[in-house]
Amino acid sequence: MRISDLIKMGLRNLSRRKARTALTVTGVVIGTISIVVMVSIGIGMNTNFKSQVMELGSLTTITVEKYADIIDEDGNYVDSKEQRMDDSLVEQIKGLEHVRAVAPMLSASAMLNSGKYESQVQLYAMDSTAFEDFDFPALTAGSYPTSESNHFIVFGSDSLMNFYNPTGRNYTMEQKDPAKDRITFSFNPYEYTADEKKKSFSLKVTDYAVMERSDNWEYDYNIYMDINYFRSLYKKYTNTLKAEDRKKAMAAVDSYERIKMTVDNIKNVSKVQDEIEELGYQTSSLAMYLEPMQETSNMLQLVLGCIGAVAMLVSAINIANTMIMSIYERTREIGIMKVLGCIIRDIRKLFLFEAGMIGLIGGVIGIIISYIGSWAINKFGQPLFQALLSSSYMYDMESAKFSVIPIWLPFLAAGFAMLVGIISGYYPANRATKISAIEAMKTDG
Repeated sequence: MRISDLIKMGLRNLSRRKARTALTVTGVVIGTISIVVMVSIGIGMNTNFKSQVMELGSLTTITVEKYADIIDEDGNYVDSKEQRMDDSLVEQIKGLEHVRAVAPMLSASAMLNSGKYESQVQLYAMDSTAFEDFDFPALTAGSYPTSESNHFIVFGSDSLMNFYNPTGRNYTMEQKDPAKDRITFSFNPYEYTADEKKKSFSLKVTDYAVMERSDNWEYDYNIYMDINYFRSLYKKYTNTLKAEDRKKAMAAVDSYERIKMTVDNIKNVSKVQDEIEELGYQTSSLAMYLEPMQETSNMLQLVLGCIGAVAMLVSAINIANTMIMSIYERTREIGIMKVLGCIIRDIRKLFLFEAGMIGLIGGVIGIIISYIGSWAINKFGQPLFQALLSSSYMYDMESAKFSVIPIWLPFLAAGFAMLVGIISGYYPANRATKISAIEAMKTDG
């Protein structure tokens, strides 16, 4: 039997019993919707967890802070201890496997002034080569510091938006543009006492760069510069302070404030963290916060997937029942096919094709309805998910997508639905091949 003949005969047989076929297909549709929608909710949660954590920084970045938390046996904060961070530790970290780049950092509170307006910002200083290693955002103006030209101040996209007039009646925020507005940079004048006999330190911002918005607050709200340039400016600043405060200021940057490193793969983050903690240093990374979220998501996805699988199992039983009933009704037809010389393999193929088509048609219809259901969940499901999920996990409910159907899921679902149909039809198809031709010809119908 030619394939075209088999397809025509199979489709004709399905269309002859429209009501039964439609009911069987409906079962597959429900099973497919259950699986696709349930899995899409799990994927949506996982995607939201990951994207919202990534807004805080890179998932492959590990940080060693100058001050580590002391936690008791019950997990409660007790105190903090200072971790000595110097070039020796930097070299040790550079020697660890999977570490791609290491950036020791200094930080200070800084002040930006523009006429009557001022803005307090946090300044971070790092080696000029680290800007590329740590995937800093693209620039809308200027260029990143280099070893040859390191005298640039790099503004985060939102660091220029919070200027206010301290003598004004209200604190209305304004945005400044270093290309149009005169901006001066200084270290926080309220942190240490200036020597009144000396001229205060300030720097007119002429060489600068502005980062594109990245949805990463660490880049967007802070300013950056090369660490050697920072040291030269900070030395000029401390020379304008009183003697006792000069010592305090220099001691504050005596050792690195933090050491950041980037790892070649998120899978290796925990391994590198363990190795650093073996050296006696406490570490932190966003990956360690993402892990329990993903565990919650995976558990929910498993539960939802099982619910969908039960629905698909019911539809599989329904397909098998439909095909067995079809054999009883078409016993004479099967006998005629055998008498006419139709080989056993073709009879099996015919019934498997019909069962597979029921699965495929139901799967395609189910996928289409699943897209509609996914849209409805994202549009109207916020109150439900807000009640089910803790705000500590999904704090941005407004922009969250609760159901995400990736491109591979519809194809997998259609293939799975077709496979379920074929497997469900295997026993009836095998049974059809064992019917005696002579006995079949004696049957009515």
